[in-house]
Amino acid sequence: MALPGTQKRSGRGAMIWNILTCGTLLGVICFASVFLLIFSNPYSSLNPFPPPTMPGQLVLVTITPTSTSLLPATWTPTSTTEPTPSPTPRPSFTPVPSATPFTIDMLFSPTPTPTLTRPPQGYPYEVLRGSPLATQNIYHPELECAWMGVGGQVFDINNAPVIGLIVHLGGNLPGVALQTPLMSLTGVALNYGPSGYEFQLADQPIASRQSLWIQLLDQQASPVSDKILFDTFADCNRNLILVNFKRVR
Repeated sequence: MALPGTQKRSGRGAMIWNILTCGTLLGVICFASVFLLIFSNPYSSLNPFPPPTMPGQLVLVTITPTSTSLLPATWTPTSTTEPTPSPTPRPSFTPVPSATPFTIDMLFSPTPTPTLTRPPQGYPYEVLRGSPLATQNIYHPELECAWMGVGGQVFDINNAPVIGLIVHLGGNLPGVALQTPLMSLTGVALNYGPSGYEFQLADQPIASRQSLWIQLLDQQASPVSDKILFDTFADCNRNLILVNFKRVR
C-alpha cells in the first residue's frame, strides 16, 4: 500500500512532464511555421539573414537613327541602269598571202632599155647554184596540172632575203601571147619565202627551149643580174620553174 505522501509527489511530477512536452511540441510547431514562412518568402522580416536585393530590370534605350545627308524636299529614288557588257570580238584571222601572180605597171617605156651596160666586174647578183630547177607545182596544189609558172627568191651576200627588187620576165612561149614586160617584186609571194616572187605563164604545162628569160632590176630599172634563159616542159611534174638569185659582190 503506497504512502499518501508518495502518491502526491508522483502526480505532481507527471504534470510537470506533460507541461514540458506540450511546450516543446508548441515550440516545434512555431519553429516549423517560421521556417515555412521564411522558406516561402525569403525576404520576410522574420528571416535574420535575408538574401541580397536583386537589381531592377534593365531597360534598353532604343536609338532612332537620323540621316545626316541632306535630301531634297521631295526625293524620288532613281534606278541606275548597269551597263550591258558587250563581248569583245576576237581578232579575225588574217590568212597568209597566197602566191598570186603579181605584176606592176612600169613608169618607163613598155620595153625598158637598161641604162647601164654590164659592169667589167660583173653584176652584183648571180643565179644561185641549182637554178633554174623544174619541179612540180607545190604552191598551188588545188590547180594541179592546170598551171605553169616561174618563181623563186633573192638573197644578199649574207643569205638574208632581199625585198623590193624588180623581177623582169620576157621572151616567147609557144601558143601563148605574153603581155610583156612581165614585172614582179621580191617579197610579194611569201609562199616561196620572205623575198619570194612569182609569175604565172599559162594554165597548162607548155614545152619551150631557151625562149624565156628572167632578170633582176633595181628600183631605177637598171639591171643587177644577167638575163637567165630557161626551159619549160609539157609535164605536170615539171610545171614550176624555180630561179633563185644571190648577191655575190
